[in-house]
Amino acid sequence: MAAAIRVMPSAASRAVSLLRTVQYAHPPSCPCHSNPGHHHHARSQVDRYAQHTHQLIGRRGYASPVDPSQQKEYAFEMAASSIRFGPGVTQEVGMDFKNMGAKRVCVVTDSTVRRLTAVKQAEEALSREGIKYEIFDKVQVEPKDSSIKEAIAFAKPYRPDAFLAVGGGSVIDTAKLMNLYTEYPDADFLDFVNAPLGNGRPIDKALKPLIAIPTTAGTGSETTGTAIFDLVSKRAKTGIAHRNLKPTLGICDPLNTITMPSAVKASSGLDVLCHSLESWTALPFYERVPRPSNPILRPAYQGANPISDVFSLNALRSTVKYLPRTVKNPDDHEAQTEMLLASTLAGVGFGNAGVHLCHGMSYPISGQNPGYRHAGYEVEKPLIPHGVSVAVSAPAVFRFTGPSNPERHLAAAEAFGVDVTNVKREDAGEVLADALAKFLADLGDQPKGLKELGFDSSHIEALVEGTIPQARVLMLAPGLAKELERERDQLRRLFEDSMGH
Repeated sequence: MAAAIRVMPSAASRAVSLLRTVQYAHPPSCPCHSNPGHHHHARSQVDRYAQHTHQLIGRRGYASPVDPSQQKEYAFEMAASSIRFGPGVTQEVGMDFKNMGAKRVCVVTDSTVRRLTAVKQAEEALSREGIKYEIFDKVQVEPKDSSIKEAIAFAKPYRPDAFLAVGGGSVIDTAKLMNLYTEYPDADFLDFVNAPLGNGRPIDKALKPLIAIPTTAGTGSETTGTAIFDLVSKRAKTGIAHRNLKPTLGICDPLNTITMPSAVKASSGLDVLCHSLESWTALPFYERVPRPSNPILRPAYQGANPISDVFSLNALRSTVKYLPRTVKNPDDHEAQTEMLLASTLAGVGFGNAGVHLCHGMSYPISGQNPGYRHAGYEVEKPLIPHGVSVAVSAPAVFRFTGPSNPERHLAAAEAFGVDVTNVKREDAGEVLADALAKFLADLGDQPKGLKELGFDSSHIEALVEGTIPQARVLMLAPGLAKELERERDQLRRLFEDSMGH
């Protein structure tokens, strides 16, 4: 045993060295490649991980007899869908289902996307291979539990042997839950919903194949095991998160994002921005409690880790560079392609690291909408698009989280083009917040605070109470108190700071 312990630190060193090599081997085109300060700021997390790994080995943390509920995490997992990326790959989907042996496919979309080329190409591809299919096109943008249940009721009697989602995150998330509840036909709807709003039951068996074809560049849902919806009775968004929910294959065809209106491009891109920023700055995985007593209980959202970091930071840089171009020039196909790729990269990053306060606060913002309707969306009812609800609190959030890890926040500020050479560590959050506020203002047509969405100080308590149940993301928020009343006070201040002028 002693000999084994002596060699393990060497193996750990090689592993960490490899992660460093992967994480910081930027291509020559990277705008930060020649900036040594960037490498210094970002490297610190890997160094902490190296130290943590050696400490675990030294005290034989792998088989500790201590109650796991009192222990910090010691491992992370990576799970993501297979991804195929390229212009025109939608036409291959029929062959994919044939290769899987699928004979009855449930195609999931919404009424707007059904009229677009992406769905027509998918239908043609299925027909060429002789695959039977039925289309459900009643997915609701920003779905509610009622629209999810309607979709499940459609799928159960059809009994498909595979699913195809063609659309944005709402469509892909709905398809994931159709797949889940047709496999567990007797389950109560709240069984798998994230605790404490639901029972948090783990998904303990494989689901049917699901292929996702995104038509927006934002959610990254084609890579993740997360599905989000509005639980109307609680006036808050929640969802289900488990690795077994993730699509079998994500087909990312840049031609399918060409038809996105400018407002949808902006909102979707803001979701990418916050996915990457939140997963980059999330609590490190080895600070998360409790350590799972069984691997099936390890959450999909684990905290920042060296592999997710690679995806998150690169997605952030691409979003800062290409999102303004996609919003301002509908013919900039290079920028649209890069944003679809950034969305997928961020999906892999946050799908394993998780998000935190921007998303946790966004769910009641969307669910308690006073009546705001975002221009550019074809909807009859009031709607705060998800990307808007996430980004509106971002400057306040990162001002708050800055002290938890100044190096991370300075590295993020660099991605926005800020020269951080002489910035003091204690100013990291303020610098990133200012960079974010400027980016959002330059993007144009974005609400500058909660007041412009129709909220005022009388809404703050309800917003706080709608945020508290988002435990799976709040647990990853650096600097957030673990004691409930202190947590409420911090959230009140964050909502106040997000009101705007």
